[in-house]
Amino acid sequence: MTKGVLISAMKARKATLMRKLAILLAASFALSACQLFGGSVPSRVDPVAVTPQRLPNGLEEAIGAKENPRVVAEYGGVYADADLEAALADVVARIVAASDEPSRRYRVTILNSPVANAFALPGGYLYVTRGLLALADDNSELAAVLSHEIAHVIANHALERAKVVEQADIVARVASDILSDPIARDAATVSSQMTLAKFSRNQEVAADRIGIMIAGRAGYDPFAASRFLNKLERYAAFRSAIGADDDAANFLASHPAALERRDLAIRTARQFGAPGIGETGRDAYIRDLDGMIYGDDPSEGFVRGRQYLHPRLSISFTVPPGYKLENTRKAVLAAAGRDTAMRFDGVSVRATVSPADYLASGWINGLEQGSIRSVSTGGGLPAATASASASGWVFKIGAIRVGPTLYRLIFADRRGGGALEAALNQTLATFRRLDPAEVARLRPLRIDIVSVKSGATVASLAARMRGTERRLELFRLLNGLDGESSLVAGRRIKIVVD
Repeated sequence: MTKGVLISAMKARKATLMRKLAILLAASFALSACQLFGGSVPSRVDPVAVTPQRLPNGLEEAIGAKENPRVVAEYGGVYADADLEAALADVVARIVAASDEPSRRYRVTILNSPVANAFALPGGYLYVTRGLLALADDNSELAAVLSHEIAHVIANHALERAKVVEQADIVARVASDILSDPIARDAATVSSQMTLAKFSRNQEVAADRIGIMIAGRAGYDPFAASRFLNKLERYAAFRSAIGADDDAANFLASHPAALERRDLAIRTARQFGAPGIGETGRDAYIRDLDGMIYGDDPSEGFVRGRQYLHPRLSISFTVPPGYKLENTRKAVLAAAGRDTAMRFDGVSVRATVSPADYLASGWINGLEQGSIRSVSTGGGLPAATASASASGWVFKIGAIRVGPTLYRLIFADRRGGGALEAALNQTLATFRRLDPAEVARLRPLRIDIVSVKSGATVASLAARMRGTERRLELFRLLNGLDGESSLVAGRRIKIVVD
């Protein structure tokens, strides 16, 4: 979480705070340039309906070079690890040699982000996050992801999508400016959105098929793509703090359903033979993961179950039971079901401005007159609380002074009532400064590779996991185990330690 200006949905006329928080939460683990899992798919999709439109190499390179710094900054910078970088370079070289354009050059970058993400830019810029590397279990799964992204580059999907986005924007502007009938205007806008959504889904299906063919020709297990799609679907469910979202905009922007994409992936892989064919490269891959940072980077603070700790800012707080924390670059978010959410961030304010003065300064829409109260946190820090309501939502807001910074806690709920106020008060009661000894003990989580000993069980190894209240679920997810799986002595597995 970094300091910044709060973008509060209390100031939005046509949106709610929950929707804003839901979008922010989803953005923290959704694949931005290329989702590998998503919503629904048309009943008839041509998986090879690709008509590449080549850009001059210089122009492709210029586009990628311009966007590269923005992408790196957005995803926490570059994660430097010589062994992982060398392993990725080997996989990329092998699959590029097996592609339809073996002379193309690619630059692969590991992004310092805990979310599972991979995407490509024109000019051969490939990106994979350390969160995705932690999720993958062998070189064939990594090859499946990278081949999918290379397929997007070969098919020039970035240019094609940009043209469709431009067309959809034009339709929306014309519908808004010319059509007076709101029904006709909305129908025109939705139609253009559906065209864009279908276009994206067709691109993803095409990249699935092309990528599997590339990875299979390179000698990797072609069934790795279907395995990884399964894992990504489980990962999405694990990371989601608010459950499934039936928002129409998210549905229209979604990609093919995981089940249908897995079916396509399996049919494509069977062209190479039965399951068991091809190389997985698990031992080498697992070895290179040993010691990699897992989860939040220290510069963004740490989420430990329901507790948030920031070593540089020397602050900590804990949300009530039922809330699930999510750390993002702009704010710390939490949700408790679909109708209750929390946002925490900070802003620099003059030392003469008290927390109560700040809450009364006009940045809160719907502020209830007389609701501002000066209080102290459980750690003795000066604070203030207030109530607000807008657009059918109830808000309980807290402001805490720590040196030159005012930290803000905003709880939102459709129903209101005492539960929301209790949640704010409980969180304020835990808000405190960390002492130097506590800061010194804080360490990032890391992947530790261990060999399964005779007699060890999934439960006993999962009990060694740190940084999550759902240890068993995360252990199974990281190691590709389902509820029926058992462990084999000598097998090397991943656990998260601090």
